[in-house]
Amino acid sequence: MFKSIVVPVDTADIALARLAIDSAVKLADPEHSILTLIHVVPVMPVTMMDTMPISLEGEIAEQAKATLADLGRDIDLPGGRITAVVRIGGVYHEVLAIAEEQRADLIVIGSHQPSVATYLFGSDASSIVSQAPCSVMVTREAKPVEVVQTADAETTRNFSSVDAAVRAAQQAD
Repeated sequence: MFKSIVVPVDTADIALARLAIDSAVKLADPEHSILTLIHVVPVMPVTMMDTMPISLEGEIAEQAKATLADLGRDIDLPGGRITAVVRIGGVYHEVLAIAEEQRADLIVIGSHQPSVATYLFGSDASSIVSQAPCSVMVTREAKPVEVVQTADAETTRNFSSVDAAVRAAQQAD
């Protein structure tokens, strides 16, 4: 069991956040673990500062605090075992800073399936994994599985993508 678990939360993707939180709760000791939910409000780009109100980052931070409080109420751990932090800055920098401050022994982060952009530019999750001072668990939504019946009526296979199913069908011909 882990004593201090940090869970970065993207308030724009609550389903992915709940997946990470549920995984963290399963790994937590209800009597001794502390679960820290963190949301990072990205710094507003300089090019947008002229068109956005100065208070926008603060307003977003307040909304994030309310969302984290709602998420915290649904977690099956004693109240004093859950903390919530909202910071403004770079996502992975702030997550790593919290992990160090909390002396975390685990970070549980939700991540989408990698795309071409992820491979080209990287992601916050991959930066956290590569630079974290502790263990990191990356949770992902399950890929949809399609059942495809091949040309051989007796054989049915499960495929995690349509492309794999098409290749299998082509090979069967």
